[in-house]
Amino acid sequence: MSDNEVTEVTESEGDGYTEIKMGAGWYLTITLAKSEKYDNEYVEIAKERGGNKRSRFNLNPKYVKALGEALLKFADENKLP
Repeated sequence: MSDNEVTEVTESEGDGYTEIKMGAGWYLTITLAKSEKYDNEYVEIAKERGGNKRSRFNLNPKYVKALGEALLKFADENKLP
């Protein structure tokens, strides 16, 4: 993937799931999940390829918007595409 290439964001069937296509078959997936053990919702951000999740990060839903705004601010300040 070249530096000037825009990544593709697609939304899959159903609510609570978004994926961003990255290079070499990798996807960044964002999923709204529910913990059966603690009976609460969380947002899982994972790096995935071929259905296998490599890296996962669980985030409290109340911080999702703040994370998105911080990522946009970071990209703007560092002149990222």
